[in-house]
Amino acid sequence: MTSCRLRCVRAWLMVVVACLAGLGLGRPAAAAAEFAAGAAVRSITPEKPLPVSGGMGVPNPATKALGELTARAAVVRQGDTCVAFVGLDLLGFPGVLCDRVRELVPDIPPENILIGATHTHSAPDCYAFPVPEMPEGHTADLAYIDFVVKQTAEALQAAYDALEPAVLKVATDEAAERIAYNYYAPALYDRRMDVIQTTKADGTPIFTLVNYAIHPEVLGAGQGVMSPDCIGPMAERIEAEAGGVAVFLNGAQGGMVTADNRLLDQPSNPVTANWEDANTWEECERIGHLMADEAMRILGPARVQENPELSCIRRRVSIPVESDTLWGVVQYSPLNYPRNEGDRTVPVSINLVNLGNAQIATIPGEALPNIGFYLKRKMRGEHNLLFGLTNDAFGYILTKVDYQSFPRYDYISRVCTGEMTGEILIETILELVDESPRAAGTE
Repeated sequence: MTSCRLRCVRAWLMVVVACLAGLGLGRPAAAAAEFAAGAAVRSITPEKPLPVSGGMGVPNPATKALGELTARAAVVRQGDTCVAFVGLDLLGFPGVLCDRVRELVPDIPPENILIGATHTHSAPDCYAFPVPEMPEGHTADLAYIDFVVKQTAEALQAAYDALEPAVLKVATDEAAERIAYNYYAPALYDRRMDVIQTTKADGTPIFTLVNYAIHPEVLGAGQGVMSPDCIGPMAERIEAEAGGVAVFLNGAQGGMVTADNRLLDQPSNPVTANWEDANTWEECERIGHLMADEAMRILGPARVQENPELSCIRRRVSIPVESDTLWGVVQYSPLNYPRNEGDRTVPVSINLVNLGNAQIATIPGEALPNIGFYLKRKMRGEHNLLFGLTNDAFGYILTKVDYQSFPRYDYISRVCTGEMTGEILIETILELVDESPRAAGTE
């Protein structure tokens, strides 16, 4: 009788344990909140060179490729929160395409998938600018866009499937000279480089994310070359020397923070402080390798953060489109950009992420450096990062006092949605900063 009772008690206990496990109970709290990271890369290089785009207008023919265009995805998870970061070797990736990618990755909340473009000026167009005189009536190869969407989703899913226990490092410092400069005013740019790295317990990197403000246009669109520009050599060097996957997300590089490929002994206009440029693959490698070396130097003394807190919030806002040129793109592109015809606005998504002691805000275009400096000063992380050209790519973003204010900004004012874009961006990000949990290690 006693052994029978014992068997019954054991069976009852096993049922209780199974039920608790099914409810997520009976497990150590630390295991449920364990920080994890994963990363993956997919090629988005077309089978044969396609025309490359350096901005609005007809793309330029390309006859060869230097380096590989890629979709690089990094995923982090803490407890029930999962956030993904993607860097694409493209001029820009509109929000309508970001949404198509998100639909293909059901394991990650769509509002937590942040997709940015490196802004290389040597990649096929993904805006599909309407140009009536072209055979298809627009500038894009739609089959290529479908391919990019599919490959980006595959990279995200592979990164999610690769999630494993990890620790975090974040670091910020001024990077070396001769990486970037401001074409309009050489010293008016943000020299700070931010680096996020996740590693396994033994220190092996899972991914290294570099955040820095630069136009990757060493080659530009007029060389007949399809290329990731200097970002490709940067990623390859980090992966070769540190391991893991390297991801690049741009910063506030608008008007006109570009790669410093100046030939300083060959001034083209001393009055306006302009020089001739070195438009070569060797210069892409010099700048990319210097970026990689600086990222690894900056990361060196960073402290390890175990089980870092993670949060992500998103705000959808409407941006008025004053530019007739940009409104024409929104109306007539075959991508069918979301829009409100009644008040002539477009919706954009802005995210705020807290990752350990870092706070990250996204910018749906190319914000000028003064906007970047102001936002970083007002954000509340120990490390404050801005991911430009992320979630959308609606041209330059100026404050209302800069918009159409002097001749130097005529071009960037024309390729801007309107006078209030910068004000809306700043207001929205600061509201999200106030609403979100503060980054770890801050008061």
